[in-house]
Amino acid sequence: MTKEELVKQIRTKKTFLSVGLDPDSEKLPKHLLEDESDPIYEFNKAIVDATAPYCVSFKPNSAFYEAYGLNGIASLEKTIRYIKTNYPNHFLIADAKRGDIGNTSAMYAKAFFRRLNCDAITVAPYMGSDSVKPFLQFENKWAIVLGLTSNEGSSDFQQLKVDGNDFYMHVIETCAKWGTQDNMMFVIGATKANLLEGIRKIIPNHFLLIPGVGAQGGSLQDVCKYGMNKEVGLLVNSSRGIIYASSGKDFAEKAGAEAKKIAQEMSGFL
Repeated sequence: MTKEELVKQIRTKKTFLSVGLDPDSEKLPKHLLEDESDPIYEFNKAIVDATAPYCVSFKPNSAFYEAYGLNGIASLEKTIRYIKTNYPNHFLIADAKRGDIGNTSAMYAKAFFRRLNCDAITVAPYMGSDSVKPFLQFENKWAIVLGLTSNEGSSDFQQLKVDGNDFYMHVIETCAKWGTQDNMMFVIGATKANLLEGIRKIIPNHFLLIPGVGAQGGSLQDVCKYGMNKEVGLLVNSSRGIIYASSGKDFAEKAGAEAKKIAQEMSGFL
């Protein structure tokens, strides 16, 4: 998907919501676990159908599938195939946080871009340019680089001072030179929204993937205030707050209602 196509979807649907598909068997509705041969896929399928009108992106986290071995990987492939077949205009992000030496990263890129046909993949830049550049060699595909995350341990490295500057700023500025605003995004945690203003000074036109709104306590208003640009430039992800809105048979209905609520709030900022 091109940047222009993504912006068009956001403008048309008046939402920049991404729905995270992180199925945990311990949290899935019991009737799916009892009645379905592939409860993860059936859960995802129902969530996708219910939330698709209110989002422009889906973001399956690969760990929640890899944890279940070959069956989990099969569920992930079926989920992606279902989205691509039925909702081809939705931006599909593989939240896999890959990043290794060049030839290994190239294989990761083939796995998620060719085999699974994802539009984007999250990438860890710690190993440097040769760990990121292989993901930038595919037409209309995106590397979403970890910039400033919202987890507790992010301060261990990301916010250290290096030559008087925050290390995460150096990472973002350096990585931005490897790609373009048409094939690279950055992950910025919603709980760090107050730092978005400074980040926008060095990458004013890149899209940002913003996790942490909702269950993790991030403020959508602050994210929009400090992070939105003339093309919107934001994909705000919510996972648990949407997909686990209910654990009963009405789980999909409740997920759709929660996604609609967030989308309506987003429309007010567009």
